[in-house]
Amino acid sequence: MKPLRVVSYNIHKGMSPLNRHVRVDDIARALGSLAPDLVFLQEVQGRNALRALRHPAWPAVPQHHFLARHLNCKATYGLNAAYDHGHHGNALLSRHAVETWCNRDISVNAFERRGLLHCRVTPRDWRRSVAALCVHLNLLGHDRRKQCRELGSYIRGEIPEDMPLILAGDFNDWSGAASADLLRDSGLEEVFQTLHGRHAASFPARLPLLALDRIYARGLVATEAKVLRGAPWSHLSDHLPIEATLVLKE
Repeated sequence: MKPLRVVSYNIHKGMSPLNRHVRVDDIARALGSLAPDLVFLQEVQGRNALRALRHPAWPAVPQHHFLARHLNCKATYGLNAAYDHGHHGNALLSRHAVETWCNRDISVNAFERRGLLHCRVTPRDWRRSVAALCVHLNLLGHDRRKQCRELGSYIRGEIPEDMPLILAGDFNDWSGAASADLLRDSGLEEVFQTLHGRHAASFPARLPLLALDRIYARGLVATEAKVLRGAPWSHLSDHLPIEATLVLKE
C-alpha cells in the first residue's frame, strides 16, 4: 500500500498575508508541486462578491473547485460562515474516492462560525477506508476547550474505533492547552509531537513562532512531518502549510 501524503493549510481566503493580493493561482501551483493525496484546507472562500469586483485575478469559480481542478482532485466543501456578499469554510481535496461526507456546526458563539468537515475516503490500493476530519477552532482558549471536548465526543460516538482517522486543521492552540481534552480516550496522536517532540510552528508565515496547525492520526503511523517554509509559502497566506506522510498501522 502506498503511503498517504497529507497537507493541512489555512489559505487565508486566498489572499496574501496583508490582504493586498490574490494568491489562489499561486497556491494552486505550489500545492500541485507537492502531489498530495489529501489536502485539509481552512478559510476557503466559497464566494466573495466584493473581492471579485475589486480584484481582476479573483477566480470565477469557488476556491475549492479552482484548487481541485489544478490538483486533479475531488473537492468537498463545508460552509461555515455566510454573509451578504459570500461565504467561507473548510474543504478537503482528495485524489481518492470520497464515499460520504457531512459538515457539523461546532460554533460556540455567534461571532465565530466554525465547522467540522467529516469525509470518508478510500485510498485506491488500501483495504480500509479512512475518516478525514478538517477543522478550524476558535481564537479564545475556553472556546477551543469546549470545541475539543465536542470533537472528542464526536469521534468516540461517530467513528468506529478500528477505522483509521486523520484530524487536521487550524486549532489556534498556541499554548497546547486544548490538546489534553481532545486526546483523552480518542486514541489520537499528533504527528509532529510524536516525531519531533513538539507541535509545528506555522504562524505567522514570514516568521513562524506559534504552533497553530495540527495533524492528528489514529490507526496510522507518521513516517515524516514537516513545515513548508520559505518561498513561495511565506508569501501566499498568513499561515504556512504543514505536511505529513502516513502509512497504515499493521
